Amino acid sequence: MKKTWMALAVCSLTAAGMPHALAAESAEMVGPAFPDFQTPVQVKQACDAGLKAARTRVALLEKRPASPTWIAEYDAAYSASEDAYGPIGFVSNVHPDPKVRDAAEACDLRWQDFFTSTSQNAKLYRAAKASVPTDDIDREALRQAIESFEDSGVGLPPAQRAKAKQLSNRIGLLGQQFEKNVRDSNTKVEFSEEDLAGVPEGVLKAAKRDAKGRLLLGLDYPTYYPVMERAEKGSTRERMWRAKMNEGGDANLKLLAEIAKLRRDYAKLFGFDSYADFTLRRRMAKNTANTSRFLGDVKQAVTEGERRDIAQMREAKAKHLGLPVEKVTVERWDVPFYTERMRKELYSVDEESFRPYFPPQESLKFVMRIAETMFGIKYTPVPAKLWHPEVQAYAVTDAATGKPLSSLMVDLYPREGKYNHAAVWSYRGGSTLTGRVPQAALVVNFDRKGLTIEELNTLLHEFGHALHSNLSMTRYALNSGTNTQHDFVEAPSQMLEDWVFDRKVLKLFQDVCPSCKQVPDELVDKALAARDFTKGSKTARQHLYASFDLALHSADAPEPMALWAKMEGDTPLGYVPGTKFPAGFSHVAGGYGAGYYGYLWSLVVAMDLRTAFAEDRLSPVVGKRYRDTVLGQGGQRPPELLVKDFLGREMSPKAFFDDLKK
Repeated sequence: MKKTWMALAVCSLTAAGMPHALAAESAEMVGPAFPDFQTPVQVKQACDAGLKAARTRVALLEKRPASPTWIAEYDAAYSASEDAYGPIGFVSNVHPDPKVRDAAEACDLRWQDFFTSTSQNAKLYRAAKASVPTDDIDREALRQAIESFEDSGVGLPPAQRAKAKQLSNRIGLLGQQFEKNVRDSNTKVEFSEEDLAGVPEGVLKAAKRDAKGRLLLGLDYPTYYPVMERAEKGSTRERMWRAKMNEGGDANLKLLAEIAKLRRDYAKLFGFDSYADFTLRRRMAKNTANTSRFLGDVKQAVTEGERRDIAQMREAKAKHLGLPVEKVTVERWDVPFYTERMRKELYSVDEESFRPYFPPQESLKFVMRIAETMFGIKYTPVPAKLWHPEVQAYAVTDAATGKPLSSLMVDLYPREGKYNHAAVWSYRGGSTLTGRVPQAALVVNFDRKGLTIEELNTLLHEFGHALHSNLSMTRYALNSGTNTQHDFVEAPSQMLEDWVFDRKVLKLFQDVCPSCKQVPDELVDKALAARDFTKGSKTARQHLYASFDLALHSADAPEPMALWAKMEGDTPLGYVPGTKFPAGFSHVAGGYGAGYYGYLWSLVVAMDLRTAFAEDRLSPVVGKRYRDTVLGQGGQRPPELLVKDFLGREMSPKAFFDDLKK
């Protein structure tokens, strides 16, 4: 996602680096070492020092006149602030000590205030507008910087400018609290052993028990999905599903409602009726009308498939319960269970059966080997003292020259207080002008017993984000890696999702783990055949999320829960009274506000990009071209031009919509 002086968000935060655990720019860790925060006091001290230095740099930059080198000087100041802020903004999501997380969140708010103030700095804005670019890269960087100033309110009258800052800071505070409420909820649902009939034994063994001997199950991925897909009792699935749908609770519903209204108020300061209108003008979609038209096309393409999927689930449920079809209703908590049941029956594919073939650590090595094969790079583990003993660090180098490119940290397993989804933080942008190298952190929550093939797909998706950061070769850190248009940022990660269903690709697993059991070709073929099963209903769900987000950020800024109940109520499965899904919809409360449609939009781009790899997904020739023309370019050129350079033609939605028809 786009990094600006104003706001940074999950999946693409900022930056690292005080020399605690390892020497800065050491031969082992590519780039500065990640700080070893042990106490809240250390966080506070780093925060104070970083902000003091950042203000000094801005004061010096204010004295620099417009010139051909102004954007480079601006980028240098940005980079230094990124190094001071980034690790603090990131550890609030992963550090095991809640006091350290709290201190990091308090610091994050101070930095957000600094970013907003800097983005409203009239002296810097005037210098940016007066600077004459020397080439297209400088022109694009200046354009983006100027737009960032303008979108922060630098051109507004004083009273409105102050209001913009107030609103921005308030939105940041509320978004932080929303995410904290989800992350720290630590919800547990109690079950008897009889309730959990059908659930994999490993889930039961890992569960704690209460004083009455009941098993206490959390909502982390390695627990939640096996229960939803395997529990024979509908009542068990319902209780687990309702707990998940109510994460965040009434408190988060209030926060989301306020966030939406504040965003609308912010947009109105600039003369826009809605926040969607305000933000979409800077994206590939250009405006709300184009976005709505696109979502309408998707809806039309998946409606019949969604109905067909639900009809099949209804038949499967009737058969399972021994009831006539007309007596059966498919509930939302039935969907994972009967989807998995039908997948096994129709395709002889059991997701759990893949776990012995894909141990977590070896799965990480496998996705790294894919990248090494395609892009001519090398991942080398390096020693580092990080925020948790299980976190790993890797140096990324060019295989042919040995040139250091970047570094990556990986946090594989769930734990209390940790961000509970999957994401990548590109916390340090690279710059070829200064020799600055990118750094990123990949955070997932996987079962220690092994991954299913869908979870392996998720890992490869997130690794695609990491590659976007790792292989960035932009002139300026401002444009590095995932600092690209929001509705393009998911494309490089989504492009790789299909790779795990390719026999040739999966053979690489034996390279990194000769002792691992090789997944049988016939099992891979079955998984490939089952891959598109219930595609209609899955895509329809994504369409609903995107449509809800867009409507929430319309001119009305409607109350989130009433809007969701109405929109979900209009779907074939309807709305379940008492559930509060928007309370846990962190994407929309955070950096994906009026941007969730980007997952579908980026998928259109991703599937078009995949066409270049049709003959050989591991082609180093095509991979090198993709590395240079797309990944390496970050946001220093518009996405449409990157895709055109890579494919040799204009971007097309054909592959996406053809795939929906399968």
